[in-house]
Amino acid sequence: MLILVGLGNPGAKYASNRHNIGFMAADVIHTRHRFPPWRKNFQAEVAEGTIDGERVLLMKPQTYMNESGRSVGDAVRFLKLAPTDVVVIHDELDLPPGKLRMKVGGGHGGHNGLRSITSQITDGYRRMRLGIGHPGDKALVHAHVLSDFAKADRDWLVRLLDAIADNAGELVKGADATFANRVHAITEPKPERKPKPDATAARPASAGATTEEKPPEKNAMAAILKGLLAQRTRR
Repeated sequence: MLILVGLGNPGAKYASNRHNIGFMAADVIHTRHRFPPWRKNFQAEVAEGTIDGERVLLMKPQTYMNESGRSVGDAVRFLKLAPTDVVVIHDELDLPPGKLRMKVGGGHGGHNGLRSITSQITDGYRRMRLGIGHPGDKALVHAHVLSDFAKADRDWLVRLLDAIADNAGELVKGADATFANRVHAITEPKPERKPKPDATAARPASAGATTEEKPPEKNAMAAILKGLLAQRTRR
């Protein structure tokens, strides 16, 4: 069995915070792979299901970020798993917004959720680091992580969360490099192609002719994220 732990703080107040991107990723995986409803166990919201035939326990610790290790430690000890059977999904200040990196072991980098988990199960677990960017000043970090994502973040955020859920099969198989490469290929902005000159554009319109403007397409990704955050707020 693999434990996928999304980190965040419980409650509507924190639902849209940058610090809660781990909860958001867990929610999208939960929906995409049709896990059963969330239930309470191990001081967390948990749901057990399968991804590509592999048993997975999704977890969202309800202990608040700084005590996440109590929840994760309870689950690891009860299920008799190794640290390498745990993937922790968390926000990462040292990565640009929308970037994903996989890592095994290492320090906590000042992240209190990782510090707490390491104190319970050692540092040998896998980490899915999701970039939220750095505010540029250490004094601004606390406010940055506990503030909501901006509307301008919605496109990359939904694209990232969808890519994580769509490629979770590689993650549960332990193919971290393949998983990260596939997410990167989906989320990396594509270079814009310059449109070819339209030979008909310079032609004058015939007398009396009118040109109808199509209404702009709705931003589907923004709508999806808006629904996700609204759902988190209602809980």
